[in-house]
Amino acid sequence: MRASDAISENLCAMVGRMSYPDLNLLITLDALLDEGSVARAARRLHLSPSAMSRSLARLRETTGDPLLVRSGRGLVPTPRAIELRNRVGELVREAQAMLSPAEKVDPGKLVRTFTLRTGDGFVENFGPALIARVGAEAPGVHLRFVQKPDKDSGSLREGAVDLETGVLRESTGQELRTQILFHDRFVGVVRKGHSLSGAEITLAAYAGGQHVDVSMHVPPPGLNAGPVDGALAAAGFEREVAIVVGGFSSALALARASDLIATVPERHTGTLREGMFSFALPIPMPQIRISMFWHPRLHADPAHRWLRSCVREACASPSMAP
Repeated sequence: MRASDAISENLCAMVGRMSYPDLNLLITLDALLDEGSVARAARRLHLSPSAMSRSLARLRETTGDPLLVRSGRGLVPTPRAIELRNRVGELVREAQAMLSPAEKVDPGKLVRTFTLRTGDGFVENFGPALIARVGAEAPGVHLRFVQKPDKDSGSLREGAVDLETGVLRESTGQELRTQILFHDRFVGVVRKGHSLSGAEITLAAYAGGQHVDVSMHVPPPGLNAGPVDGALAAAGFEREVAIVVGGFSSALALARASDLIATVPERHTGTLREGMFSFALPIPMPQIRISMFWHPRLHADPAHRWLRSCVREACASPSMAP
């Protein structure tokens, strides 16, 4: 036997003795952590509950952690399971995308409804352009816009929503895919004929007026903790918030019919501000980044990629004026 043949034979023998993890367990672990139930995970993977229980036992042995433990009538994840949840889900989705044939979607043949969760003002300002493109390319596609009453991204995880737009926050799910759509800035808005509409907008004049604020949660009396209030405080000023509402359209409606000052994102409220006087804030404010979010399981789907391209195009426009 030649020396090279002997070396090759020894390498093959070593590989044969190596212990490789069963990668199918990743799919099982993803289902268990996502469902939080042996029975539901079994149904999702078309297995019997006993087979899923055996797989859970193998996972516990492989990872050296119980992963899911009994709490009352249900199961709760251990810290190790919480640490693995997002990583495992991402690995499984990427593996599925890698092992699936690449496809190009034909929008003209799509027949489905996409649900978009958007903030106040998005539909009024970007909806027409989005609807026009979708209607031209995919007459069988319908769009369903739902309100965004909170920052919880659970509807994306659960599959009730296909795409969401808004500001990326710490509470946004870490596993979500994101892409910036555009940058926005806060502007002040008053009715035509307001004292601020025909004068120089000084910091004192802006802070000295009565304001309508937008917040999903009413702050305690005397506490205004929004970005505008933080910027004013840094400059030694404080504004009086007379009214707190839950959306930009409500704030602008009140400002249109009173002497209240509304402070809203410029691009996000362009249509809503028509017929009113808008002005640049007399105080430095950071820009707002408006993004779209989607669940990793939809990342490689050709139809969803097409939808995201439609949203990007609808939101594209020249940069804001200084």
